[in-house]
Amino acid sequence: MEINKKADGSKLEVSLSGRLDTTTAPEFEKSLKESLNGVTDLVLNFAGLDYISSAGLRVLLSAQKIMNAAGGKMKVVGANDIVKEIFDVTGFSDILTIE
Repeated sequence: MEINKKADGSKLEVSLSGRLDTTTAPEFEKSLKESLNGVTDLVLNFAGLDYISSAGLRVLLSAQKIMNAAGGKMKVVGANDIVKEIFDVTGFSDILTIE
């Protein structure tokens, strides 16, 4: 998995490529939490993400809770059909803002 971050004031865009699974989720979570101070607009760009497991979903839920507590917003963009289906099946489509 590759993580690229682009910050612009209080906005942070994080682009992922590869697989977000049990092996890579801890790295993503650590990287994300280190970058969220002062962020009120988080965009997760999943255009390059091939797959997400329950471990990855847990990180997204945690990030959403952090953004809610900070009064910010989070959205997922560019997810492929496989990832979107996982969001639908798990109910994450109702929890997250997905574009």
